[in-house]
Amino acid sequence: MASHQLSQQAFDRLKAEFEDLSTRGRIEVADKIERARELGDLSENGDYHAAKDEQGHMEGRIRQLEHLLENAEIIAPPPAGVVGPGSVVTIVYEGDAESDAERYLVGHIEEKVGDLDVVSPTAPLGAALIGANEGDWVAYDAPNGQLRVQVLKVETV
Repeated sequence: MASHQLSQQAFDRLKAEFEDLSTRGRIEVADKIERARELGDLSENGDYHAAKDEQGHMEGRIRQLEHLLENAEIIAPPPAGVVGPGSVVTIVYEGDAESDAERYLVGHIEEKVGDLDVVSPTAPLGAALIGANEGDWVAYDAPNGQLRVQVLKVETV
């Protein structure tokens, strides 16, 4: 089974979310369903259907978290200035001005912080960036041909 590479911080956050949803979350949804049932006719009971829908979404998230945690590989942060899973990288495309630089988090989508876009280490751009140092130029194959980017800055989350 494929592992999901996660930082210790992301793993701990996901584990806390799993524990919260599988305890408090389930109890709250069960209470909502019970209160809605007490209102009578379930066929036209919007509160009941909303609570059941919420329960379905929550159970799906619990299963997703369970799978992620069971198959997680906790990775060490990369050395300072080197792009690795969990790095926030600022890049600029060849031919663009530095003012057009873009910032990405390189890693699993569950590592997402703030409004940063996430690029997977297995995506063409992410794979090209892994191991690069600040100042390096890397190339990757895109649908429209090969693109080159320069790594301007590497930060750890």
